[in-house]
Amino acid sequence: MTQTTIDPSSPTAPADVLVRASGVSLSFGNVQALKDVDVELRRGEVTAIVGDNGAGKSTLVRCICGVHTPDSGTIELDGSQVSFKTPEEARRAGIETVHQNLALVEDLTVWQNLFLNRELTRGVGPLRLLDRRAMKREAQRMVSGLSVNVPEVTSKVRRLSGGQRQAVSICRAAGFSSGLVIMDEPTAALGVQETARVEELILRLKSEGHAVLLISHNFAQVMRLSDQVWVMRAGRCVAGRRTAETTGEEIVALIPGAQAA
Repeated sequence: MTQTTIDPSSPTAPADVLVRASGVSLSFGNVQALKDVDVELRRGEVTAIVGDNGAGKSTLVRCICGVHTPDSGTIELDGSQVSFKTPEEARRAGIETVHQNLALVEDLTVWQNLFLNRELTRGVGPLRLLDRRAMKREAQRMVSGLSVNVPEVTSKVRRLSGGQRQAVSICRAAGFSSGLVIMDEPTAALGVQETARVEELILRLKSEGHAVLLISHNFAQVMRLSDQVWVMRAGRCVAGRRTAETTGEEIVALIPGAQAA
């Protein structure tokens, strides 16, 4: 089977590529999790990565956001090669991740979750104090800017619905990202109305120029939201399709190899 590859030196390579992974491989002991993976993510687009469980989707995402360091290959951000050692390094570079478990602290308020590990302070030197007023004000601006249907930012997260919690997590990612927002199964546990709301937020991020990386088993959702789909199988990226030029049936057939890439 012919593997989909990307030639960074090609004159037809789009100038709006924000993230490019080339030949990325990673092993855990004797298990080859990724094998020479080539993908690219463009600004102002939703890029989906699909595949069966164990195909390597989440592992690739963890390489991009600094959880794992590839054994070989390169990852470029805005044309420059990067090698993030921690998720914090990736966040400082403008890459935010909305994890499937949301990574919210239930007993903290909305504003406290938005600024967790990014607290604003006032004062000088060792006498700096938390600027709670500024964080509440900025949190309200972030929530209002995305038109998120969330109660007061002083509400505790445990009182929020699943959709509202997802919106808070997305709002945090969008508010601090300057480039890429990664979403891992963002609507897996949501109802129909809450799913629709989260999809609206994803399209809003796209319209604002963010690159969005979507990991989803919902193929109807992938076809609705994405501009580009990459198909992974057994640690390899076996196909890439522009969504407008393919069908859900073709994508489904590419995953197990029922159709040649």
